[in-house]
Amino acid sequence: MIYLDYNATTPLAPEARAAMAPYFETYFGNPSSIHQAGRATRAAIDDSRDRVARVLGAKPHEIIFTGGGTESDNLAVIGLARNRQPQGKHLITTRTEHHAVLQAFEFLQKREGYDVTWLGVNPEGRICLAELEAALRPDTTLVSIMSANNETGTLQPVREAATLCRSRGVLFHCDAIQSFGKEPVCASDFDAISLAAHKFHGPKGAGILYLKSGISIDSLQQGGAHENQRRPGTENVAAIVGTAVAAELAAGVSPEEQTRQARLRDLLWEQIAAADPSARLNGSREQRLCNTLNVSFPGFDGESLLMNLDLAGICASSGAACMVGSILPSHVLLAMGVPEALAKATVRFSLGKDTTHGQIVEAGALVGNILRRHRH
Repeated sequence: MIYLDYNATTPLAPEARAAMAPYFETYFGNPSSIHQAGRATRAAIDDSRDRVARVLGAKPHEIIFTGGGTESDNLAVIGLARNRQPQGKHLITTRTEHHAVLQAFEFLQKREGYDVTWLGVNPEGRICLAELEAALRPDTTLVSIMSANNETGTLQPVREAATLCRSRGVLFHCDAIQSFGKEPVCASDFDAISLAAHKFHGPKGAGILYLKSGISIDSLQQGGAHENQRRPGTENVAAIVGTAVAAELAAGVSPEEQTRQARLRDLLWEQIAAADPSARLNGSREQRLCNTLNVSFPGFDGESLLMNLDLAGICASSGAACMVGSILPSHVLLAMGVPEALAKATVRFSLGKDTTHGQIVEAGALVGNILRRHRH
């Protein structure tokens, strides 16, 4: 098997697994209990919070542990919007966000009467800062823009956008779930940042929300004072411990490793383009993640392509939703102006630290064989 779907999830790092193991059996106390079993797990959470804070350049009390990236996005978007409701009900995001952000904004718009401005993107998938500036209003309270698109890898000018928002007194949330461990993330650049552990070799079902000191947020749940009254519920101690270890490992990824993955990504594209000159690379060629390759194949059926790739031993994805056996056109590609038929004929290949040169050469040959077989 050649795994080329690292943007979907990553294998758990051995170091994270080893750190988690004692908290499944030896240290099982409820962190809210005052006895020694509870104090032991509370200490593990506190230590993990300190470690994640150091990685992000944040203060420990600015770190909120959640149940995953979707919850972190929802808590940031809905929690901050509701908390700022007295100041205004105008929000801004982009058409190419992850569904965890898109649907949170749609919920606020449809159910709670918020006015949402949906920013468009250029053919490379990048926003225009001038359009963001023009969209800001006196009643704008929150802007949410992802740092890197999960489907195309396109990078957004989020630091510049956050600076613009700060100058206007508007909160800025960054979904950095896909970019953490691949691009630098500095907490001080933003008001809120969402992360998901399983995207950087941590456990599934664990997430992080960084919230800048002094900013209030409304909890989405009721039932306790956990996480400084911002996220009720007994903490998943093992997952939190594994998340901290994985975050430290991800932050230590070298520029050389990023360059290595970028070269392998480009090698795969060269092989695909040679096998099918009509293949189209989607997203920015310059401003994108080192590991992501999104390709459309004119005249092909995306579902059939993925099935053939799977039969050949290649794990990739459509980068779009799959419902009742049929691949829906990617909302990201449609927002970029890609025709619907082409959007449905798209495959996302995403590499990781365990991807080898030999795997990419083999994958390129296998993809080429599939393309040639279906062309003739």
